[in-house]
Amino acid sequence: MTRHWPWEVSIQMENEHVCGGALIDLSWVVTAAHCIQGNKEYSVMLGTSKLKPKDPTKALLIPVKDIIMHPKYWGQTFFMGDIALLLLHTPAIISKYVQPICLPEPNYILKTGIQCWVTGWGQVKRRFSANSTLTLELQEAEVFIMDNKRCDRIYRKKSLMPRVVPLVLGDMVCATNYGENLCSGDSGGPLACEVDGRWILAGVLSWEKACEKVQNPGVYSRITKYSKWIKTQINSGAPSGLRTSAWFLILFWLLQPQRDP
Repeated sequence: MTRHWPWEVSIQMENEHVCGGALIDLSWVVTAAHCIQGNKEYSVMLGTSKLKPKDPTKALLIPVKDIIMHPKYWGQTFFMGDIALLLLHTPAIISKYVQPICLPEPNYILKTGIQCWVTGWGQVKRRFSANSTLTLELQEAEVFIMDNKRCDRIYRKKSLMPRVVPLVLGDMVCATNYGENLCSGDSGGPLACEVDGRWILAGVLSWEKACEKVQNPGVYSRITKYSKWIKTQINSGAPSGLRTSAWFLILFWLLQPQRDP
């Protein structure tokens, strides 16, 4: 496969793939906040479409130095603010296979119906079942941006939430390929759209359970709603102390009723 997605990263814990992500700057990766488990040690792998490359020297494996959770993230009950930034220990080295993706401006309008792509190694549909598998080769699926209200109606059909409470919020974006299985994406992985000859990051995959049924649209954190926050964090140089939100996440997790795996 010709490598088309040079911003794609595998977020790893103890050399195991846990989530996707996107390189947005030489030192920064964006992913979903729900991918981050407390204060675990993470690294990112870049520059390869293979999860287990035969020649590891061709892939970049960089430890994560710091993690910044979005302040609106409240854990896996409500997916508001489901976005996190990873500061790499050393900057990535740009090559044909390692390049950041552009962030859209906050006022950019992502038009309904435009073609985008979702990529990843996770087969999300089977992630939590006994025969859960990861594909060793990066998968890609063509998708189209869906209107939020239409997306919300699809998820509301089997929801017990009152009608006045939307499930698909303004800081989310939906994408579908109208009935085919698009479960080749990873949580935290990129929704990338080509606009006027350049690739922009439209979203990061937020709802894993969106893939439980083939017809369900993928639901992503809408990057236009977060690009200002992302740029502020990057430009501030990530001073120490921003990791405090991770302690909040640990506290939240400890207070959660424990479910069987």
